[in-house]
Amino acid sequence: MANRSQNPPLEMPPAPLLRMENISKSFPGVQALRDVSLEVLQGEVLGVIGENGAGKSTLIKILGGVYTADAGTVELNGRGLQLATPREAMQQGIGIIHQEFNLIPFLTVRENLFLGRSLQRFGMLNRRAELNLVRDIFRKLNIAINPETPVSQLSVAEQQLVEIAKAMLTDVKVLVMDEPTATLTPKEVDYLAVRIKELSAQGMGIIYISHRLEEVMDLTRRVIVLRDGQRVAERNVNATNRRELIELMVGRDIEDEFPKSKTSLGKVRLEVRKLTWKHRVKEVSFQVKAGEILGITGLVGAGRTELARLLAGIEVPDSGTILIDNQPVRLATPRHAIKAGICLLTEDRKNQGLILQHPANDNYVVPNLGRFSHWGLLQQRSIDLALGEYIQKLQIKIAASSQTAGQLSGGNQQKLVLAKWLERDCDIVIIDEPTRGIDVGAKYEIYLLINQLVTAGKVVILISSELPEILGLSDRILVMKSGNLAGIIDDPRQSSQKELMELAAH
Repeated sequence: MANRSQNPPLEMPPAPLLRMENISKSFPGVQALRDVSLEVLQGEVLGVIGENGAGKSTLIKILGGVYTADAGTVELNGRGLQLATPREAMQQGIGIIHQEFNLIPFLTVRENLFLGRSLQRFGMLNRRAELNLVRDIFRKLNIAINPETPVSQLSVAEQQLVEIAKAMLTDVKVLVMDEPTATLTPKEVDYLAVRIKELSAQGMGIIYISHRLEEVMDLTRRVIVLRDGQRVAERNVNATNRRELIELMVGRDIEDEFPKSKTSLGKVRLEVRKLTWKHRVKEVSFQVKAGEILGITGLVGAGRTELARLLAGIEVPDSGTILIDNQPVRLATPRHAIKAGICLLTEDRKNQGLILQHPANDNYVVPNLGRFSHWGLLQQRSIDLALGEYIQKLQIKIAASSQTAGQLSGGNQQKLVLAKWLERDCDIVIIDEPTRGIDVGAKYEIYLLINQLVTAGKVVILISSELPEILGLSDRILVMKSGNLAGIIDDPRQSSQKELMELAAH
């Protein structure tokens, strides 16, 4: 028999660790997902991006057993899964780190980690075993937090690290990370990136959801783009760029990611002289003029948020002076600050910015009762009409103004917070992490609104950990470190992220 040359066997692509196929899900009046499919290989970090409301959170809640899909299948290692509860998802090796934290503030870190799955010996709580396991996980992840610390005493960034550790307690095969770095500083982001690469090298499949496209392109090989509940594209990161991904996400071209209007600065509206509070803010002094965007940045714990809380009357300074239009003011309560024309959009919209159990229109009217009440009665029609204008202007994705705030996506919750304070029409607007967890399209709309505020002669104090945002929008930048004013950048357009980090860290 004649010899036949044998062709080398075809190399088959590896079987996916996770496959979600033709997933669809609807809620009353909303088609959240329509025929969405994705695959994750063992040891792969898959990026999933899209605007708020695109369906990302719904997709991972189906994977995490929170929701049941109307149609479609989920397979892990080729085996079909029926995930009816979050516990079932965890038992199958699926770990979810949600964008909004699921921690109980009055419990310790250890108690939160083992809530509902405590370790026992002879029917008794085995606290020593729990501590040893937590310390082992913290050591692997290089987390320097005392496990017996109440969660209420942790910073937002530290709470994020606890959420990551909580997901790692089980034998995780697929880890989903939904906006894991939204509250972290650049240094903490770099640290987390190292941990993610280590986990993927150990064979874990990771789904990485983020609005920070630089992170997505650094950590992933493939990116899935969702828009309006549908999968619109898949790209290899080495064959695409930031601009194309933005266009795919929003369905339109955005020419300038950080639009900056040219405004003429007016008189000094706000002046702070040697403001001091509990060693967290130390003799900080600055001025802000009408029509100016003053950026404030620094590492977590630098005193940025504490400074904002002093200006908003939430905390009372130990010493120092606050002047508005050259007149000293005493801001002993938030009511005093609001009356003086100061409003604060807090960084923690979930616990401080909104009453999640109440309808959107109730949240909107809280700081605006005087405008919408007559003889002690709320004018509901006027409230709904006014909120409706902001829903349209800010493109808030909401079924009705009576929908509860807790049912909105994180980005739309932030827009609702913006709406209620824009209605208040304060002269000095302090915005703490305004675009945390918000997509590039929504960010652009918020940046335009900030420009409208300063064009109208208002003062905007912009506190942000996102250095490109601070550099792109601010007229001047204050850099804080350990409660002190570490430096002032007078011309942000001529500065760099490196310069900001050097001031913040050294």
